[in-house]
Amino acid sequence: MDMSQISPADQAKVQLMQEMEIEMMSDLYNRMTNVCHKKCIPPRYSESELGKGEMVCIDRCVAKYLDIHEKIGKKLTAMSMQDEELMKNMSS
Repeated sequence: MDMSQISPADQAKVQLMQEMEIEMMSDLYNRMTNVCHKKCIPPRYSESELGKGEMVCIDRCVAKYLDIHEKIGKKLTAMSMQDEELMKNMSS
């Protein structure tokens, strides 16, 4: 999409949405990193490299975290669409 064809007000909305998306993804990454680190890596490091068990734990933790994030996103999108449809029906 060519941004020059969008009104300044819509450009500002798009930019705000992009900034919010970056902030949300950054927050997701930080929370996921903290949770999976606490869950999978002991507080006292015995080696400089991750062990096989730690790597497997982190892989599973990240996969679960991202899976849940996707499911929640889909559910929120569906709820938002239902709300929009309800608002349209109420205004008709």
